[in-house]
Amino acid sequence: MKAFIIHGTGGSPEGNWFPWLKSELEKLGYEVFVPRFPEPEKMNLDSWMGMFGSYLDKIDENTMFVAHSLGPAFVLSVLEKIHVKVKACFFVAGFVSLLNNDFDKFNKTFVEKDFDWDKIKNNCSKFVVINSKDDPYVPFEEGEKLAGKLGAELIALDKAGHINAEFGFKKFGLILEKIKKAIRE
Repeated sequence: MKAFIIHGTGGSPEGNWFPWLKSELEKLGYEVFVPRFPEPEKMNLDSWMGMFGSYLDKIDENTMFVAHSLGPAFVLSVLEKIHVKVKACFFVAGFVSLLNNDFDKFNKTFVEKDFDWDKIKNNCSKFVVINSKDDPYVPFEEGEKLAGKLGAELIALDKAGHINAEFGFKKFGLILEKIKKAIRE
């Protein structure tokens, strides 16, 4: 069993609840990868895909992706390129369009594209989308849109902000609970 934890704009493998989740998944027997992507001056979809290329051969039918913020848009692009159906994707504070804020200059190449939703859905058995109703960076409607495109379960959190360390998320029990449930399915 393998899991990838994908950070977003300005993120890192050491940020937010990522180290905690990595440790918890390893306890469950997962091989966990938490790549460090180019930030932010060299940040674009091509640079991230190029960096991720060395991981592509590790993806199989027992792989899960957990992605935060811009991470889900990146994972969608990965799902368009692979030729295997992964077990599950958990998207936290995700979006697939410009947000009309200062982050758009970094996020633009990831979201200003036509996603192949059919191929994406064919390459993953289960999607879970978790967004907060009071996220100051990603409007809740973005989570609704993402869940709608994927036919995914949408979990709406109250008073969780961007679901990151800035809002007190050094651990994220809900995501671990959802992953454990997906393992059993």
